[in-house]
Amino acid sequence: MIAKVPVSVLIPAKNEELNLPACLESVARADEIFMVDSQSSDRSTEIAQQYGAKVVQFEFNGRWPKKKNWSLDNLPFRNDWVLIVDCDERITPELWDEIAEVIEDPSHNGYYLNRKVFFLGKWIRYGGKYPDWNLRLFRHKFGRYENLHTEDIPNTGDNEVHEHVILQGKVGYLKEDMLHIDFRDIYHWLDRHNRYSNWEARVYYNILMGDDDSNTIGSNLWGSMVQRKRFLKKIWVRLPFKPFLRFILFYVIRLGFLDGRAGYIYGRLLSQYEYQIGVKLYELRQFGGHLNVQTEPELSSSTTQPLISK
Repeated sequence: MIAKVPVSVLIPAKNEELNLPACLESVARADEIFMVDSQSSDRSTEIAQQYGAKVVQFEFNGRWPKKKNWSLDNLPFRNDWVLIVDCDERITPELWDEIAEVIEDPSHNGYYLNRKVFFLGKWIRYGGKYPDWNLRLFRHKFGRYENLHTEDIPNTGDNEVHEHVILQGKVGYLKEDMLHIDFRDIYHWLDRHNRYSNWEARVYYNILMGDDDSNTIGSNLWGSMVQRKRFLKKIWVRLPFKPFLRFILFYVIRLGFLDGRAGYIYGRLLSQYEYQIGVKLYELRQFGGHLNVQTEPELSSSTTQPLISK
């Protein structure tokens, strides 16, 4: 029998019965597994318990913190190290072997994991989707997710999705990849990215308004890969024709066409996603930082003339 790895796994979930079995099987080597649920209406809780996970319910009050930070603050982890895994992600045996080795190094407080994203059954290797570094393994006492001040925007969910971990201490990079494989259909991809575009629009709006980013990972052209992306985003939000540019960047410049039809579809969907962000950003700017709060339509003079009966 393979020895357990002294790591506590944190899985945020809501209605993930299709993805959970494969996810939970992939993290079975962990000494401890928490699934933090948001009142799922499907079999998520039952499945998690069948695999021996501890199920905790999270009630979002619409304010900070969201699910992951709340979990880091409140769960009684019995290990120093925590590994955060989404329901559509898998930890391979090779990655577990590497994790078991690196957590013995006292000089590091965290490690970035690289993800392979699968879409329509194919690994999206090009288009800028790989490498895809995420700080997921760290000593939980030293790391918390940044606050990008988006929680006031409705329909973004109760979980930190694109926020990054701010970690005290030295950070390394693991060699083995984690896998991102969603067993749900395109409907769920579109539904999820509709929510994400609310979030992204608020991030764009905050950048344009010059909001303070002192409690974030920051933006630095000469910093880490994540900080460089954040720096480039400050330029990106000011560019015209972003939906078209997003497709060209993904499909042509970053060679997304090499991923075949799946790459083409993914690139078109990313372009549509960028258009949604732009429309919602326009909405935010029209209504003072809020998604449409107008209660009555503006009527032109031609529509406000009284009717004259004859």
